[in-house]
Formats: sequence, C-alpha cells, structure tokens
Amino acid sequence: MGMVKEFKEFAMKGNLIDIAVGFVMGAAFKQVVTSFTGGIVSPLIGLIFKADFRDLKYVITEGVADASGKVTGEVAILYGDFITNLIDFIIVAFVMFMIVKGVNATKKKEEPAPPPPPKGPSQEELLAEIRDLLAQKK
Repeated sequence: MGMVKEFKEFAMKGNLIDIAVGFVMGAAFKQVVTSFTGGIVSPLIGLIFKADFRDLKYVITEGVADASGKVTGEVAILYGDFITNLIDFIIVAFVMFMIVKGVNATKKKEEPAPPPPPKGPSQEELLAEIRDLLAQKK
C-alpha cells in the first residue's frame, strides 16, 4: 500500500500536473501549426515550385509502376516534407519564445537584497580606538 500512496503523492504534485497540461496544449498547438503550414503555407510555396510542396522530392532511383499505377522501389529524398516540418518547428519555437518572453516580462523584478550589516565595529571605530590607545600611552 505504501507504493500506491507514494505514487499518488508524486502524481498529484503541482509541477507534474502543470507539465501534463503543457504537454497536451503543446500537442494541440502543434496540430494547429501543422494544419496552418499544410493548408496555407505549403500551397503558397507550392505555387512557386508548380507542385504540392509536401510532394517535392529528389529521385535517386526510379521506381517501377505496377498495373494499378502504384510505384514501388523508388528511392528519393523527400526534401519538401522536411522543409514543411522545419517550418512547423520554427513557428512553434517562435511562439514558445514569445510566450516565455511575455511571461518573463509580467514577472515582478525583484530588487537585490541589501548587503548584510557588518559584524563588529566599523573601520572608523577601530581606528578611533587605536588613536585613543596611542594617545593614552604618551
């Protein structure tokens, strides 16, 4: 029973729940960015290349088409798909940067703590004591 209780305490910690919520929201945001890139950005860039952007590829070895028209044995570098995923990543990274920057801007700037008071007498007090002692010995 101790392990179940320990796991429950671990799972209910605030940080773990925050991470889980952030993960779910991040996955949903990734879907939004992917649909934006695939539905808006890729077609616009595809106009430049006169092709669907995700289908851009460099064929190294031609494949063989069967009776149904399906190509098998083709070896190709799918650079259009890579570039689309790279654009997705850049958009997500930029939005996360802006969110973190916004959160940091809203935090109160803490003033540095004042230095602790010196322990014992100050330098002036010590010099005054030395002066007084020297004056007594004369």
